[in-house]
Amino acid sequence: MMNMQNMMRQAQKLQKQMAASKDEIDASTFVGKSPQELVSVEFTGDKKLRTIHFNAEIIDPDDVETLQEMTIAAVNDALGQIEKITEEKMGKFTKGLPF
Repeated sequence: MMNMQNMMRQAQKLQKQMAASKDEIDASTFVGKSPQELVSVEFTGDKKLRTIHFNAEIIDPDDVETLQEMTIAAVNDALGQIEKITEEKMGKFTKGLPF
């Protein structure tokens, strides 16, 4: 049976590993793209929008709705990537825990 000191050391080690994984995710860049890649966005891992790029083909003053829809698709694509990587990297720390 583990004593309390060993448990505390393991918890501290786990905390450091989790912090390192979080820092790695936050420092990463995620690029989301709309269908046909007409709109692309770039986010940091901590979900800060850095850039939006519109392909000239998508810019039509008479069809703003398509531009809006493509932008939403690109943003959701990037955010989905962040969520997936976060779950992959951080989920390993919580597997088997009772909460």
